[in-house]
Amino acid sequence: MRDIVLTPRRALVAGVIGGVAAIALRGRAQGQAAQPEVHLFRVVGPRDTVTIGVTQADLASWGRGEPVTVLAERLVAAGQVTVWAYAVGRAPDGSLRMEPRGRVAILRNEATRIEPYRAAHPVAAPSS
Repeated sequence: MRDIVLTPRRALVAGVIGGVAAIALRGRAQGQAAQPEVHLFRVVGPRDTVTIGVTQADLASWGRGEPVTVLAERLVAAGQVTVWAYAVGRAPDGSLRMEPRGRVAILRNEATRIEPYRAAHPVAAPSS
């Protein structure tokens, strides 16, 4: 059996290959995170702004199309929607994530703008 000698060149090549593999795996994980189970939106009203989350199942039951359009059409048709309010919190491992904080009702006449929100942290799905 032959011993492998780790020369500076081999160490460099191994580091580059390992780095490329790590970037590819991270990209795959981020690609999966780009399709979250929960879609986040920022609802701007006359007095405040709230970040809300709507599950993919709720959006699918409300209609088809772009998530922000489906939410807006549901709000106009129903007059109000009850959704999860989201804020930054801590995961059990201590990392930051977007977590549901409680249910809120968004009224049609109080919402002046709804815009998609892209979280800088992973998004936790509501428990119920």
